[in-house]
Amino acid sequence: MIKLLKLEYYKNLNYKPFKVFTIIYFAILIALLFIGLVDFDLFGATINLKEQGIYNFPEIWNFTTWIVALLKIFLGLIIVFSISQEFSNRMFKQNTIDGLSRTDFINSKLLTITIFTTVSTVILFVITMFLGYQYSNTTESSKVFAEIFFIGNYFVKLFTFFCFLMFLSILLRKSVFVFLALFVFWIVESILSSVEVLTKVGGMQGAQRNEILQNEFFVTNLLPLESMSNLIANPMVRLNMAKAIGMKYEFHYPTESLIACLIWCALFIIGSYWILRKRDW
Repeated sequence: MIKLLKLEYYKNLNYKPFKVFTIIYFAILIALLFIGLVDFDLFGATINLKEQGIYNFPEIWNFTTWIVALLKIFLGLIIVFSISQEFSNRMFKQNTIDGLSRTDFINSKLLTITIFTTVSTVILFVITMFLGYQYSNTTESSKVFAEIFFIGNYFVKLFTFFCFLMFLSILLRKSVFVFLALFVFWIVESILSSVEVLTKVGGMQGAQRNEILQNEFFVTNLLPLESMSNLIANPMVRLNMAKAIGMKYEFHYPTESLIACLIWCALFIIGSYWILRKRDW
């Protein structure tokens, strides 16, 4: 393991995009977590997210994980560029000649993914705890840890997304093709999801429609990007202004999506290894 970590370190040490995007990602991550301390002008009104309750326990776990998860594409750029350069610079072929097995290659990338995911999760946890204890209207233990599962969901969401990008990078080898494929995949999933929703609730209105959307099982929720998205609910309806106009927050733990993400992780890893074995590089 130490050998693989050293190998990844030296390969990426002099790769400028790797360092630049890493710094940008963690800088923006930290800055976004403090976004609630800034006043925003919206349609002539001043809005302060801290006063809207984003730093209150237990809601803060939902807000911070959802906001920071929006940045995952920045860290994804690092993963894609890191893997793509292996093939464009013929480093993979040279490493295999030097004795690096295909299993070692996959393991080295998984180590990089795990480290980035873990560091991001730890930073998110520490800053969330700090902001919560600093600005929450309650610090009771029952409230503080009531929704800490969002941190675990964030880890799984990030890890699954990076494994998906690793698979696409090994499959397509060119970073531009990887992001194009990701965009197309997102469009296709969105279309399939919309079609399934319309099939089940088409023509329904009001309470009946909302009940179906909340309680009905949708097959498209098990697709890769959809299952990742479902791990962390959109917390905007938990803002004080949303509550004031009668919007309600309902969240049922997405067990199916969590299981789907774990299965997709395994499939992406196995698929990456299979492609490396079958192709003549």
